[in-house]
Amino acid sequence: MPDQSLTPDWPASVHPPGSDSFEQTALVWLFDHVPADYRLHGVLRRHPVALSRLALQHVTAALEAAREGYRTARVDLRDHLPPHALDQVMNAYLAEGQRTAALLRSIEVVDAALREAAAGRADDT
Repeated sequence: MPDQSLTPDWPASVHPPGSDSFEQTALVWLFDHVPADYRLHGVLRRHPVALSRLALQHVTAALEAAREGYRTARVDLRDHLPPHALDQVMNAYLAEGQRTAALLRSIEVVDAALREAAAGRADDT
């Protein structure tokens, strides 16, 4: 049964905070949204909050790139694409921007939960 306290932005595959598998499922999900080479760094597996920070930065940059692409594509591509293709490019930017913004909101809620969990462990020491 889903946790009713989770926001709509909470990723379905990440178990709720406080569950035994929360951090592991968060790691798996976060690694799916960053460059594959991030998996090479053991510190990101040992400290999920570090991975969530890098994921926030990565996805924020991708969102800004999509926004910049949307703002400049018509001028940059108008001499290289027919109008219907340019419209399709604009639609692609719009769809990817919306998808990336939703992903960023999900990463933000997971990051907040990971930070809370890490702070709780620090308080226990």
